[in-house]
Amino acid sequence: MTSNQPARRAACASCLRAQSACICTWVRPVALPANLLVLQHPLEVANAKNSARLLHLCVTRSRLAVGEAFDPDALVAMLHAEGRTPVLLYPETPGALVADTASLSPPGELLIVVLDATWRKSRKMLYLNPALQRLPRLALTDLPASGYRIRKAHAADQLSSMEAGAHALGQVMGDMAAVAPLFEAFDGFVQQQAAFVPPGVARTRQA
Repeated sequence: MTSNQPARRAACASCLRAQSACICTWVRPVALPANLLVLQHPLEVANAKNSARLLHLCVTRSRLAVGEAFDPDALVAMLHAEGRTPVLLYPETPGALVADTASLSPPGELLIVVLDATWRKSRKMLYLNPALQRLPRLALTDLPASGYRIRKAHAADQLSSMEAGAHALGQVMGDMAAVAPLFEAFDGFVQQQAAFVPPGVARTRQA
């Protein structure tokens, strides 16, 4: 008996994309004292323009977890893995604790938590995960214009998850040169994805 279902395209075991759209060629591994935990909303997983997995593949020892409402005990374990001090990469919000870069723990003790989601979905993730609400907020400063031309943004400094994560790492370490390979990887990724985007077509950029 034959099946009428279309055959699934072979996927890369590393980046999880179709082999014809594999992004592993852009991976630029960097070992940094500060580390990353990327919490990715399920709706972003299959988004071809999403840069979070490339960020995870580039930053050695980083972790990427997919979900919206995480198990509380599992989330706390991820936030404090290796005895690190977690800070949430998120704009300053009234009533929330703000992380002053000058008074942060040394980079080797820090875990930067990145929410990979649209702004609306990231707010819902915060609401559903009280442990995230309690984290100090790390806001980015002195940002250049984003190079994320494959997705539409409301402001020039609204960044992709990869750009935001790279800037956050450079900011807490006081060394943007150390994260230069991440921006090189991102530029290559954007060039590749731009080839698949019809002229004039873009989507709202994620946080």
